[in-house]
Amino acid sequence: MAAYAESAELYDALYRWKDYAAEALTLRELIEANARREVVTLLDVACGSGAHLVHLAAFYQCTGLDLSDGLLEAARAKLPDGTFVLGDMRDFALGRTFGAVVCLFSAIGYVQTVDGLRQAVAAMTRHVAPGGVLLVEPWFSPDEARDGHISILTVEDADRKIVRASVSKIRDGVSELDFHYLVLTPDGVQHFSEMHKLGLFTDAEYCAAFTDAGLNVTRDEHGLDGRGLYVGVKPV
Repeated sequence: MAAYAESAELYDALYRWKDYAAEALTLRELIEANARREVVTLLDVACGSGAHLVHLAAFYQCTGLDLSDGLLEAARAKLPDGTFVLGDMRDFALGRTFGAVVCLFSAIGYVQTVDGLRQAVAAMTRHVAPGGVLLVEPWFSPDEARDGHISILTVEDADRKIVRASVSKIRDGVSELDFHYLVLTPDGVQHFSEMHKLGLFTDAEYCAAFTDAGLNVTRDEHGLDGRGLYVGVKPV
């Protein structure tokens, strides 16, 4: 399930277009509107480079978990006093609970299978305190995904230019994104590729995973940037 093995160092540059500050404010509004308790602590599962946590740390005591050493290194650089843990979202155990647990930017798709989805939601739910909330931003559904979709992203800095090109294929309910990277610096050109595989889950499959984990689930149709957001509340 590991991703960004080689591209972790490029992550922040590639996603600098994302308005993490605005998304953090929206998250706070959703947390405060849905939680049945005062929320002081927050766990970001698949926290990536910690870009959301930089802003969420203004409101909560934050912990981040990710499967990528490289992304966790970037997160620790942003928040030297933060707590960051290497772990798999399907079976992690931190020995504590949080007022809010979030899994953002469609990272849930990396579990690939419905069984993986159920395992991940169950593991996250075990870390939600009674009255707390779990918020999960989904990947595309089977009806939304496009087979053969091609895209290209370019980033230009003073001393580095990055090109990321991808072609997406759908196989057996999984979207396979074949990413190719070109990194140009005065020292030369670096090329490498990564295959990212994300499961395509239906609304019913997401809701069943939440319900079976013991959460009361609703879906915010817009979410943070139009992908929607599943909101689960743990009964008191």
